[in-house]
Amino acid sequence: MRERDLVGREGRFIVEGEVTLRVMLSERARFSLESILLSPERVEGLADILTARTEPVPVYVAEKAVMSAIAGFPIHRGVLAVGLRGAEVALAVPPAPAPALVVGLVGLTNHDNVGGLFRNAAAFGADGVLLDAAACDPLYRKAIRVSAGAALTVPFARLPDGAALLAFAAAHGLVPLALSPAGRETLSELAPPPRVLLLLGTEGPGLPQTLMARARTVRIAMAPDFDSLNVATAGALALHHLAAHRLG
Repeated sequence: MRERDLVGREGRFIVEGEVTLRVMLSERARFSLESILLSPERVEGLADILTARTEPVPVYVAEKAVMSAIAGFPIHRGVLAVGLRGAEVALAVPPAPAPALVVGLVGLTNHDNVGGLFRNAAAFGADGVLLDAAACDPLYRKAIRVSAGAALTVPFARLPDGAALLAFAAAHGLVPLALSPAGRETLSELAPPPRVLLLLGTEGPGLPQTLMARARTVRIAMAPDFDSLNVATAGALALHHLAAHRLG
């Protein structure tokens, strides 16, 4: 079964590795588990979190050789679980005039970048993430792994397009800041608004011009003759600047 079929039709997703399983079993996780598959040598090291659960979840144990023989290839490295997506819910934002920081991802189709940005959102205390229809699924296995489990804890919602993200910002009193090398304002000189929607586009094309025309555009100052940063790196710099007054 292909993962996209599992996610698209079954409402399930795959969690792999001890770090993400521990997040999934914690109170911070926004989703529930259907089952866990472990290799025998991993059971003892995870006994603490498995026995601490108040709600039981089936735990299956099988040798890697057995699972590889069933699947026809090495299926996992000893820790695997099936999560349940549940019903889609709207993203809740602290009401004005309370500070709010939301990340908006437009057209991001690279799972490493989406996972990295969820990790950044968690690290800098963002209230949530909005994704347009073209952005890839943050519950894809690789995105969860790269996010260090943050995709399982940071609230997110999907909207149709960039225009819908801007409408969300207007409805919730958020100032849309579009990060681009062509930005009119410099990030280091920007006084962070108390309520922000930080818009990030895919590497290469970046954010659509029609979207940037309706937002404040911000750039990161760089060395002469160079204006390119990985979008997850750029997002981390922007989030740190915007959230600095909120961090201890």
